[in-house]
Formats: sequence, structure tokens, C-alpha cells
Amino acid sequence: MLTQEEIKKLALLARLEFTPGELKKFGSQLSNILDYVAQLSEVPTENVEPTSQVTGLENVLREDEVLRRFTREEILSTSNQSKCDGLIKIKPIFDRE
Repeated sequence: MLTQEEIKKLALLARLEFTPGELKKFGSQLSNILDYVAQLSEVPTENVEPTSQVTGLENVLREDEVLRRFTREEILSTSNQSKCDGLIKIKPIFDRE
């Protein structure tokens, strides 16, 4: 169980202002949390591999394959923008206005 002085010090460190009633209420709750953490620290975990997720989901990756090669003319024919010297004119990404 935390003392009132320890609770006040923690509140000061966290820059929290509590009334005396709040100090008692939150101090009790914090003590319960710390007791639970202490209980968890007693669980033997020496042979447990660390993990970052537990759902078993994995990335599904595939090899990149070229299914069809397009000619320059085919690609340019899909654009409705004006073409200049075999290039597609697009709007600027960053407007300088």
C-alpha cells in the first residue's frame, strides 16, 4: 500500500493536482494496480519467447510478375491530357500560387 506522501510525490511528478479525497481514492486505485503488477511479475516467463503480436496473422507476400508489357503508344493513348513530345502533361503536385 502506498503512503499518502508517496502518492503526493507521484502526483507532483505527473503534474497532477488532487483534492484530499481524490488523493485517497486514486492512491487506493494505484496501490491496487501496483499489487496486480507485482502479482504478474511472479509468473514464470523465462522460457517464453518475446512476441510483438499474438493473433497469428502474417503478411501475405507474392513475387512480382510482369503479366503484360505495354508499349509506349498504348500507355500514352490512355491519357486524355495533352501530350507533348511523347510525354503526358499533368497538373503540378505542388501549386506555387
